[in-house]
Amino acid sequence: MKASGKQFVVCLKNKGYEVSLERRKIYQVLPDAQAAKHRQVRVIDESGEDYLYPRHFFASIELPQPIRRAVLAAA
Repeated sequence: MKASGKQFVVCLKNKGYEVSLERRKIYQVLPDAQAAKHRQVRVIDESGEDYLYPRHFFASIELPQPIRRAVLAAA
């Protein structure tokens, strides 16, 4: 986990979840060790709620601090 406690991913695939996920959009990840064991990731999706999705739908990204602050402020 990142030092600030917040992790982010970018959505690469959304097949079957087109309403909930937008490709090329940045999402915040919530820690979930059980989900990771099943190759899933818990993200806050378009509904504003957190749900599990296949890990291969996303790529982890490191955001520069100014962008990280702006993304978190916009949430």
